[in-house]
Amino acid sequence: MSENGCGGAEAEYIRRHHKHEPAEHQCSSLLIKHIKAPVHLVWSLVRSFDQPQKYKPFVSRCIVLGNLEIGSLREVNVKSGLPATTSTEKLELLDDIEHVLRFRIVGGDNRLKNYSSTVTLHPETIEGMTGTMVIESFVVDVPGGNTKDETRFFVEALINWNLKSLADVSERLASSGQTEPISLI
Repeated sequence: MSENGCGGAEAEYIRRHHKHEPAEHQCSSLLIKHIKAPVHLVWSLVRSFDQPQKYKPFVSRCIVLGNLEIGSLREVNVKSGLPATTSTEKLELLDDIEHVLRFRIVGGDNRLKNYSSTVTLHPETIEGMTGTMVIESFVVDVPGGNTKDETRFFVEALINWNLKSLADVSERLASSGQTEPISLI
């Protein structure tokens, strides 16, 4: 086990894609989710920068401004119940070979200032079946009036909710015999 409590492969993925260097006024964290569905199926949902509502339960609507490419912006409307209504997000990396997606929040009505997220997918075997290890990391400013721990807890809760939903959708598709990536509708 490494210093992060992760084994060899996990530690290597983290070293390659998930090293954030938070400033004094920021916090960061990393979460791992194991999904009983093949990478190509899970990736087809994650890579849908223009349709995060396919698996993110707090997104009510998303509009991509311009063509879908590195540097693209998306306007996300957030469902009520969260301390946000909109989020403007910039696609910074979309690698279909390595299965890496990185985006940054650049505006909107939310408290996640200077938020950057990296998501990577890695094939693995789970209970003798084809599966996917999803690693998501982030760095974000700590809002005034909050501590680093409070901010980390809030963002981790949102990410955990999204990862659980991603697992539910992916595993449901895989168990129904879906073998091809989900196309954009």
